[in-house]
Amino acid sequence: MGGAGAARDAKDGEFLELVSGRAGHLYRSACLLTSGDTHLAEDLVQETLGRMYVLWRRSAWRSGRSAAIDNPGAYAHTVMVRTFLAQQRRRSSTERPTGDVPEPAGHESDSTLRLTLLDALGRMPARDRAVLVLRYWEDRSVEETAEVMRSSAGAVRTRSSRALARLRTLLGDSLAELAAR
Repeated sequence: MGGAGAARDAKDGEFLELVSGRAGHLYRSACLLTSGDTHLAEDLVQETLGRMYVLWRRSAWRSGRSAAIDNPGAYAHTVMVRTFLAQQRRRSSTERPTGDVPEPAGHESDSTLRLTLLDALGRMPARDRAVLVLRYWEDRSVEETAEVMRSSAGAVRTRSSRALARLRTLLGDSLAELAAR
């Protein structure tokens, strides 16, 4: 009985190591996916980590008996994006919380640029947002993005191209003005 408890503690320690190493990156990606809504981003990361913990407890793949998951950190990102997309499909309405964004303090141009980009991402469909975050924030290949989004590489290329065009349309001249500062 003591051996099972020690093994469980070792698994928990390994999981905590994974979480401490990847939580920040997961949170930053989640912020982009949720268009800067930090509360939704925190919920998304918690949901992802909860799902990963269930997998971790099963742990057959961690000991090398299954080649399905070679990289737990990358798999956590995959779980997060799929969770985000599933949540977007389940939303009963397209309600968006509104509120005035406080004036940025210091580094005005950088903060303004960031807020402008987050606002534009927020006005895009969830799948477009996901493909932009995966391809250009996480720097994943077309094939990796296709695998995460469960679509073909051609569909990812098309969606990436169209999503970038939509983003440019949404930003209009504001991006050039902000970047010039």
